[in-house]
Amino acid sequence: MGGNRLQYLTANDWVLVQAKASRRTFKLGDEIIRQGECGNSIYIIRRGEASVELAGSGSRTIVASLGPDDICGEISFLEQGKATAAVIASEEEVEVDEVEARELRAMFIAFPGLASRFYLSLAVILAQRLRATSKELAREMSLRDRRDQ
Repeated sequence: MGGNRLQYLTANDWVLVQAKASRRTFKLGDEIIRQGECGNSIYIIRRGEASVELAGSGSRTIVASLGPDDICGEISFLEQGKATAAVIASEEEVEVDEVEARELRAMFIAFPGLASRFYLSLAVILAQRLRATSKELAREMSLRDRRDQ
C-alpha cells in the first residue's frame, strides 16, 4: 500500500476535488469497482482497505491492496473504457470518495494546474506499478530458469 496516492495534489487541489466528491460506504466483499464495467468515476479510499482483484477462469487473484488516500479507477478514467480489475472492500466497512469523470474533466479545464498535478501523480503511480510488475516478472523468470536446469 501507499504507492497509489495522488501525491502532487496541493491542499487547494484537494478542496476542489472534495467539493465534487460523494462519500460512499461499502461492506466487506462489496465491489467498489466491477471488472469489465465502464468506469465513470475515480475513487479515493478514505477509511478501510480494499483489494484489487483480477478474475481468471473460475478464480480471482489479488494483485494489490489499497488503503486510506489510495486511488482506484484511474485506468478506466485514463482510457475512458472498461475497468481492468475489480476493487473489493476487504474490511467490514470501507469509505470512499467517488468523483465522477465528467466532473473531474470539467475541473481540469477550469484549473489547468490541478490537471497537470493530477496527471503527474497518475504517471508516478503507473511507473511504480510497472517497476513492481517488471521486478516480479524477472523474479518468476529467474525461478523458472533455476527449475529448468
